[in-house]
Amino acid sequence: MSQTVKVMETVLRDGQQSLIATRMPIADMLPILPKMDQAGYHALEVWGGATFDACIRYLNEDPWERLRQIRALTPNTKLQMLLRGQNILGYKNYADDVVETFVQRSIENGIDIIRIFDALNDVRNLETAVKATKKYGGHAQMAIAYTISDFHTVDYYVDLAKEMAAMGADSLCIKDMAGILTPNRAYELVSRIKAETTIPLEVHTHATAGMAEMTYLKAVEAGADIIDTAISPFAGGTSQPATESMLVALDDLGYTTTVDQNVASELADYFSPIRDRFRDTGGLNPKVKDVQPKSLLYQVPGGMLSNLLAQLKDQGLESRYQEVLEEVPRVRADLGFPPLVTPLSQMVGTQALMNVISGERYQLVPNEIKDYARGLYGRPPVAIKPDILHQLIGDEIPITVRPADLLAPQLPEFERNSAPYAHNIDDVLIYGLFPEPGRDFLGRRDDRFYDVPMQTISVSF
Repeated sequence: MSQTVKVMETVLRDGQQSLIATRMPIADMLPILPKMDQAGYHALEVWGGATFDACIRYLNEDPWERLRQIRALTPNTKLQMLLRGQNILGYKNYADDVVETFVQRSIENGIDIIRIFDALNDVRNLETAVKATKKYGGHAQMAIAYTISDFHTVDYYVDLAKEMAAMGADSLCIKDMAGILTPNRAYELVSRIKAETTIPLEVHTHATAGMAEMTYLKAVEAGADIIDTAISPFAGGTSQPATESMLVALDDLGYTTTVDQNVASELADYFSPIRDRFRDTGGLNPKVKDVQPKSLLYQVPGGMLSNLLAQLKDQGLESRYQEVLEEVPRVRADLGFPPLVTPLSQMVGTQALMNVISGERYQLVPNEIKDYARGLYGRPPVAIKPDILHQLIGDEIPITVRPADLLAPQLPEFERNSAPYAHNIDDVLIYGLFPEPGRDFLGRRDDRFYDVPMQTISVSF
């Protein structure tokens, strides 16, 4: 019997997040959801990542209501979300009571599978989210943030996978956010992890560097159970490989897939004009579709490359782009080789930018980098060298405990502060995770004049 390969569809979350900055409104999704529910996907990724923030900040949508609407129209397919461990959906650690409540409400509003990762692969930052997911009946998928360094060997990743399985993971994911997982490394990693664990293994990559399809094929050959793809209009570039293309390739190689290729073709026909609309209005920057092999050289995600270029352009310093690119790996090495995934990718990129622009390394240090050096984001993969540590935080001693152990419960304070706006616990969480945009969103919802500025009226007699 041939090996069955399952497919997780990303167009409603990572596909559109990677290409159009998560600006797809729910109105674009609702008409096609019943058809997506018939396709035979292992799961649909619909939530988490930047979707929550984008809903309230840019789309004037209630992210919880979005999830409930999607759930109502997809009764036969599992819904999946991405969670940044103790960071939830933000850029800092939250207290355990907030993490547990957020996970509980995500599951109660319709999520089946929660992919949980930590930017440093510090499993202490995953404990609360994993326990809560299992407590409330969800599927806890623990994800390895993949990166490259002398420290990040295959043995390191295999040991990490075994540790995650022992923690109670229901499945594992190799999460390659920068598209830097090479085909041979994928084969070796998947083979070794499958030999040491018994739970399903999913592989996630991006097409940024131009080799993602080859990586997927070698991962499948090695025994990967699930791959992540995006329907073709929102595939390629900084997104995932195209669903339809991977289905044809796998079928041609003799693998069994569960997704109906005819339905997938109908989905592509539906999403094509939506892609064209974003392209015509400037929401889809053609650059995100470019192949960027330099991401292999500098290990920088495609989104981070474009962000660095934009920052330099704002300051009229585009000519120094190459210098900043070359500084990124040096900063990363100084900081103990953190994987370049949110929020570390933004932090390392900003520090590299400041080092180049100021002319002196670590003369300017953002507060986030100082907090990282203090241990407030978790344990760096490799200890920061003493001289670099002293440059960053002087004589301070970094913490060694789990960062969230230092946080008192936060939910009561969130409830107090959001009382004028919040109708329920979901509203409280909107406010707690994103106080300013959350308050503005909740205020607009109840008062249509909330965000109308005062008008100056001149009266002449």
